[in-house]
Amino acid sequence: MADKISTRQAYGDALVKLGREKKDIIVMDADLSKSTMTAGFKAEFPDRFFNAGIAESNMMGMAAGLALSGKTVFASTFAMFAAGRAYEIIRNSIAYPKANVKICATHAGITVGEDGASHQCIEDLALMRVIPGMTVIHPADAVSTEKLLRQIAEEEGPAYVRLGRLSIPVLYDENTPIELGRGNCVRDGGDATVIACGLMVNEALMAAEKLEKEGISLRVIDMHTIKPLDEEIIVKAASETKAVITAEEHSVIGGLGSAVAEVIVKKCPVKMAMVGVQDRFGQSGKPPLLMEEYNITAKDIVSAVKDTLNSL
Repeated sequence: MADKISTRQAYGDALVKLGREKKDIIVMDADLSKSTMTAGFKAEFPDRFFNAGIAESNMMGMAAGLALSGKTVFASTFAMFAAGRAYEIIRNSIAYPKANVKICATHAGITVGEDGASHQCIEDLALMRVIPGMTVIHPADAVSTEKLLRQIAEEEGPAYVRLGRLSIPVLYDENTPIELGRGNCVRDGGDATVIACGLMVNEALMAAEKLEKEGISLRVIDMHTIKPLDEEIIVKAASETKAVITAEEHSVIGGLGSAVAEVIVKKCPVKMAMVGVQDRFGQSGKPPLLMEEYNITAKDIVSAVKDTLNSL
């Protein structure tokens, strides 16, 4: 069985490594460093760590100021508070002046679990990708998290990194090329394509295993970068397979599915379906039960693929 590591843990580990290599890195948190895993950086580099307290908008404003004075700033809190509470500051103080702030938001999606609807952010990808110039990434495992963090640390300008609470399978090895802005085909197939992000990449791979036993060949693409989107890999999949299904732990409105649909409708129309959270809020519960309740499991991907192919 593959090792399981949460992307928030991978983020915390990567921050410490980056802090040793780059002396201009500043890390900020909104009184959640043990949960966001920035506590490791705080312990090793206390002079480069700032706790803004439970004041997320203030933290983003401070991050913008530090970035505009020449620092590379990683600002962390839960996704609901980063993308939701601090949205206006992110838009006007970080993105508008192109400040070099990396907003690394943990505890995204419904798999936050028992914290319930108030903390389960299922709108953040939509909110962030609509901001001009904002890079948006949602890694599928620990390895790709570190690789992508290293790349955004070298890129000038704002970025939003979506990270999860749950420990999830490690899909990649250290030698796998992961490139910002380029999707990864993690399984080839000729009948249909699933384009997924975050923990849904693993669900898509499990769906592909099941479908193979039924004679259906499924291509799986890890679209870790939501913006800038890899249009080339989408068009290739749409032209080579009969249908495209997107899978995300996010609302079907405005997230990965919407982004992929925008490309397909313009460049290579094909039958399409979206697996994701429908137009509803989350609720308190164990993550596996919530994934079943909101129809974002491997089983739901299998159903979406079959239904879409049967409708052709």
